[in-house]
Amino acid sequence: MTGHQYRDLIAAYIHHQYGDGGLVVYREVNLGKTIIGKDRQIDVFVLRPADQKALAIECKYQDSVGSVDEKIPYALDDLAALWVPGCLVYAGRGWSRGVTHQLEGSRLAAYCLPEKPAFHRGRHTRELDYLLAATFGLWEQILPSSKRFRR
Repeated sequence: MTGHQYRDLIAAYIHHQYGDGGLVVYREVNLGKTIIGKDRQIDVFVLRPADQKALAIECKYQDSVGSVDEKIPYALDDLAALWVPGCLVYAGRGWSRGVTHQLEGSRLAAYCLPEKPAFHRGRHTRELDYLLAATFGLWEQILPSSKRFRR
């Protein structure tokens, strides 16, 4: 899977799961400058027009060992500098152990690998689902009713 294919997979998943709830998904949105002064292009931008809440998503897919590991600390720092909430969504088996730990431990990163064509929520989408719920207040969509306390 290429980086663009992964970006489109994430965009399609969000649109499928959350589009009816008022979220609008954009791809390749120019949004200000990076921390080193370059024009910033966000892979996936999610907006809820009703209240103008938004989430900027950078997508990183790495299925073979390569140099993308070196870009992760920069990408996380750059997301932290945004004026809107942002996260790095990632998948693949090509990450080094150190970068995997950094991604797993970052509040700005979420593992996500939805399965086409059904795009069901599950253990492979859970981290992104939590970030979307926290950003847009969509807890009722992801909290299982079976876990609700009742007397």
